Amino acid sequence: MLLWLLLLILAPGQHPAGALPKALLLLKPPWSTAFKGETVTLICKDHHPLAQESISWYHNGRHLENQSEKIKIKTSGYYSCKTQRSSLSNPVHVQFLTDWLILQASHPVFEGDPVVLRCRGKKEEEIMEKSYYKNKKIIRSHYNSNITVYPPLDDDSTYHCTASRESFWNLWIETSNPLKIQVQELFPSPVLTASPSQPIEGSPMTLKCETWLPPQRTHIRLQFCFFKENQLLGLGWSNSPEFHIPTMWSEDSVAYWCLARTTTSRIMKTSPRSQIHVQRIPVSDVNLETEPPVGQLIEGEDLVLICSAAEGTGTVMFSWHREGLERSLGRKTRRALSAELRIASMREQNAGRYYCAADNMDGPILSKRIRITLRIPVSRPVLTVRMPWAQAVEGHVVELLCEAQRGSPPILYRFYHEGDALGNSLAPSGGGASFNLSLTAKHSGNYSCEANNSLGVQRSEVVSLSVMVPVSRPVFTLNPAVAQIMVGDVLELRCEVQRGSPPILYWFYHEDVILGNTSAPFGGGASFNLSLTTEHSGNYSCGADNGLGAQRSEAVSLNVTGLSMNKVTHITVGVFGWLLSMLGLAATAALVGRFRSQRKSGGAAAPGAHRSNPNEHQKSSWSGPSRTGPQWPTHSEPSSLMELQPVYSNAHSARTQQKAEEPVVIYSEVKKAHPDGPAGENQEAAEDGYENVPCMSLALVY
Repeated sequence: MLLWLLLLILAPGQHPAGALPKALLLLKPPWSTAFKGETVTLICKDHHPLAQESISWYHNGRHLENQSEKIKIKTSGYYSCKTQRSSLSNPVHVQFLTDWLILQASHPVFEGDPVVLRCRGKKEEEIMEKSYYKNKKIIRSHYNSNITVYPPLDDDSTYHCTASRESFWNLWIETSNPLKIQVQELFPSPVLTASPSQPIEGSPMTLKCETWLPPQRTHIRLQFCFFKENQLLGLGWSNSPEFHIPTMWSEDSVAYWCLARTTTSRIMKTSPRSQIHVQRIPVSDVNLETEPPVGQLIEGEDLVLICSAAEGTGTVMFSWHREGLERSLGRKTRRALSAELRIASMREQNAGRYYCAADNMDGPILSKRIRITLRIPVSRPVLTVRMPWAQAVEGHVVELLCEAQRGSPPILYRFYHEGDALGNSLAPSGGGASFNLSLTAKHSGNYSCEANNSLGVQRSEVVSLSVMVPVSRPVFTLNPAVAQIMVGDVLELRCEVQRGSPPILYWFYHEDVILGNTSAPFGGGASFNLSLTTEHSGNYSCGADNGLGAQRSEAVSLNVTGLSMNKVTHITVGVFGWLLSMLGLAATAALVGRFRSQRKSGGAAAPGAHRSNPNEHQKSSWSGPSRTGPQWPTHSEPSSLMELQPVYSNAHSARTQQKAEEPVVIYSEVKKAHPDGPAGENQEAAEDGYENVPCMSLALVY
């Protein structure tokens, strides 16, 4: 009896996690109490439908030799069995009694199942009435019928029955032995298991609520519910015995448990609490990366700093730093192994050495330092023209210097003249670049330069350059172009250079004596008009100068002879005047004799009193003979016949035509040898009479 009580107490809920399900012992007929001499068949079952090859049987704890699936017994005691795929079944107490009245209960009985109680006598025909009792209290009385009761799993009630019978006209009351109903668990209390049993922080974990139903109750559905401490996990009841947690953290290191229940009889059982310890892995191998990559960041763009760790679990504190700054650039907390920080619109002053740190409560781990440099687009370049002199002169070498104040090297500079490329120069280390240009006249115009460092192109402002061309050797010409020309003609002296930057100053020479000068402000040639006299014979030349060096032309010879043929009319008039003057010779002869006698006596003027200065012919311009009214001057000085009038080759006005002046006839004194005077004196007097008195002076001006 003590062994039976011990097994009955230990039977429920003694299945450790991972143990095999219990085998089930069945009775046929399904009564645990029988009359002595009757036979009961024992059947051993497990959860597998296939037949067992070897079964172990036990009677009162002693192993039986029989290994078949079924055995027949006639001896009272505690029987149990097991298979290779199950653990030992709950013991079943089978009694074979010699009593006249027995109380039988159906077997097996699971919690929640109805139990049929049958009161049976050896001679059923003698029984008049049967009564059933629970804990000595009558439940029901009825003639020859069974009753049904619903004992709980932990029912400690005692049942018995009585029967009244009549024998030999006597009324007898028979009483059965007391009976305790063996109620088995429908399913054992669940056991909560975790996979993995010690999850790593940040990894998933699966909870499993393990229990099982007996083979005869596999049609019953179970539902499960999971808890973290007192917090419900998921949505509540589920038909699945498993619950998946995608990520475990260090703060999830608490107790977990589960519930299992039937959907019909509402039997519910609780698992023991299971403490789960989540393992934390310290961060390691912290690395800092950038986007865009190092060396490709352009000024003004955003910089993304990506801090990552190769290993580490849980909540990680990330921070970013730049050398030289006490405060961090930023901090972020993530349940991840990487985080990023965006720095907007990077500038040149933001360059430097950067690093990051990661900490998951085991101390910060620093990354290696990386140097962040910025690629700076070029600024607008400045073009400077460097010249050896104040002016750009043909033949000189000028330096075109193009320089951008900002910009990452290398910088490619291109130079342009009127939009056409001249060449390029590379500044591999930054700064400016030069382009040398040997100047010609065609190099005048607008210059610019361009800077490009593959981050953008910038063009300088336009710089104008005017190339001054020294004058070439001038060409001196005469118009008309004849070797001989007549006195009185107007001669055009023309001087012109083929090349030379304006303004150009022209000088005209007669036998290396400067006649005058004139300017051509817009270039080209220049002219002087000369009214000729016999003194103008000789060599003529010109010079040109524009401030860059003077050039002298070749000399041109000119021979001035006689009168001009185109003055025939004037000559005719002159001859007529001469004839008239001859008529007055006789009248003037006496006067002349008188004058000579006076001069010999000392009353005349000194000889040469009317002689003209030859230098005056080079210094003054003649504008026509001087006279007052119709009278001819008798003592006027002879005027120079040279007249210089500048004529510009680029002027469009017609040459001014001047009217020819009327001829001027000067009568000179006729000298003769006086019979009374000495020969020498007469000769000297004659010379004095003809020294400064020309026969005729004609001024012919166009």
